[in-house]
Amino acid sequence: MSSAPFACHPEETRGRRMPEAESPMRSVYQRDRDRVVHSAAFRRLKHKTQVFVYHEGDHYRTRLTHSLEVAQIARTIARVLGLNEDLAEALALAHDLGHPPFGHAGEDALNACMADLGGFDHNEQTFRVLTSLERRYAGFDGLNLTWEMLEGIVKHNGPLRGPHAGARNLAHGVPATIAAFDRDWSLELDGFASAEAQVAALSDDIAYNNHDIDDGLRAGLFAIEDLNDVPLAGPVFAEVAALYPGLEPTRLIHEAVRRMINVMVSDVITESQKRLAAAAPKSVADIRSRTEPVIAFSAAVREHDVGLKRFLFQRMYRHERINRTMTQAKRVVTDLFACHLEQPYLLPSEWSREAAVADRRGRGRVVADYIAGMTDKFALECHDRLFGTSALVAEKS
Repeated sequence: MSSAPFACHPEETRGRRMPEAESPMRSVYQRDRDRVVHSAAFRRLKHKTQVFVYHEGDHYRTRLTHSLEVAQIARTIARVLGLNEDLAEALALAHDLGHPPFGHAGEDALNACMADLGGFDHNEQTFRVLTSLERRYAGFDGLNLTWEMLEGIVKHNGPLRGPHAGARNLAHGVPATIAAFDRDWSLELDGFASAEAQVAALSDDIAYNNHDIDDGLRAGLFAIEDLNDVPLAGPVFAEVAALYPGLEPTRLIHEAVRRMINVMVSDVITESQKRLAAAAPKSVADIRSRTEPVIAFSAAVREHDVGLKRFLFQRMYRHERINRTMTQAKRVVTDLFACHLEQPYLLPSEWSREAAVADRRGRGRVVADYIAGMTDKFALECHDRLFGTSALVAEKS
């Protein structure tokens, strides 16, 4: 599954925090992937918001379909570059497990609720899910994944500290859960992650940008004509329209989006091959010790990516219809948090027992963990049971 000397080779893994006898049929990274897929947190992604809440339509992306699309892109890039496909896929499937209901609106609401209690970050929450909150195995909490998996998850946005950490990571600092784990088993937070983890992170960008274009058009938040001056999207849509005059809109959109994905994937592969050839890494350690990522867009496509994000931010993520729904969603999360923090006996028994012996900060973390695990559907049902009102109303375009 991997051939490059700088790939993560299963036989060279740093292992698991809790030693286990490994499978004779699967590599350690295949086993990591399978544990992610069989987790309760992965199944719940089916009813967690990407942009649109579940009741707004069956054809929009959810966190689950997004994760599957990221994994597909990651496997393709990893294969061409001679990297470990199983590790890249596992990281792609796991990267959003910590997202609360209602997407980034839910995260913002939980972070505000937790402002004086340690804050909330979905990347840290993913790590919490993988290392402690999944409680299915007899010998340990969490999924007991390999070191390489955990490293890739915490460095999804690059090094968390040190001279090569991005401004956002430096501003936020190392989240408490990750810092505590790192003290016990170092994740080398000042270095870059493996090339496989870098592939998974960039595949995330490719998937959500292109598929948000698809969903935004489907929802009527903007029209194909509005993309004329958008970098990458405008020329590709124009090319498809010229090649297939009179093509029905749904086919035109799909054809254009798949071509945009192909352009971006091809660019990542070409640029990464150049960087790898120049760096000539002999091992994954050489990848981690570099001063910049080895997996990247070219300068031109990186600029297009920024322009695409800018358009989506203005025309989709800040659209009145999306904002109205997300404002309602934030109220649901805020209400649920306040209610359960002050009345922890309303939590299910396994959660209320933990909250009962914790101080206020610890109780806040228990409540945040509980709410973060909710699907959109369950959060709305829970809110309705507690407050007797329907908090969100589906809006049709």
